[in-house]
Amino acid sequence: MSETSADPGTDRVEVVLTKAGRTKIRYPAEVVSDDGTVVTVRAPWAAAGVRDFGFVRFEPGDVFTEHYWRDRWYAVKEVRTSTGVLKGWYCDVTRPAVRAGTTLTVEDLDLDLWCSADGRTILRLDEDEFTASGLTERDPAAAAAARSALDELERLARGKAPLTPYPPRL
Repeated sequence: MSETSADPGTDRVEVVLTKAGRTKIRYPAEVVSDDGTVVTVRAPWAAAGVRDFGFVRFEPGDVFTEHYWRDRWYAVKEVRTSTGVLKGWYCDVTRPAVRAGTTLTVEDLDLDLWCSADGRTILRLDEDEFTASGLTERDPAAAAAARSALDELERLARGKAPLTPYPPRL
């Protein structure tokens, strides 16, 4: 479904993140924009409690502005504290997003990338999970697209282009 902006009656969506055919998480989000290619939503941290990754902590009150592409194999999530301080960008390698009415569905392909707010910490994540997922054997074309997407995200994070669809980034 292509839309040029959020319609008054559809200014909220339910984001459904799937993994290996199962729903991993679902949460309500406010549609910021939808230009037919990129759907941008805003949502508070959806998981219960604090999630400490060591390199960043997601906590109640954090706000995620999430960019989902219909034509790219990743999603970029800008993470800010409740007071608006930028923590960084958490990027998921996914199949292209699908919006149907008030549901935005994204299939997680295990690979992730973190870029800190100052751009000094860029981490490729979950490559072991990706290898163990068996995607390379089940769907070699999707696996190749996923690896290429992670490489592209790292290039973007290293400053060769803006990480989100709307510059400036860092």
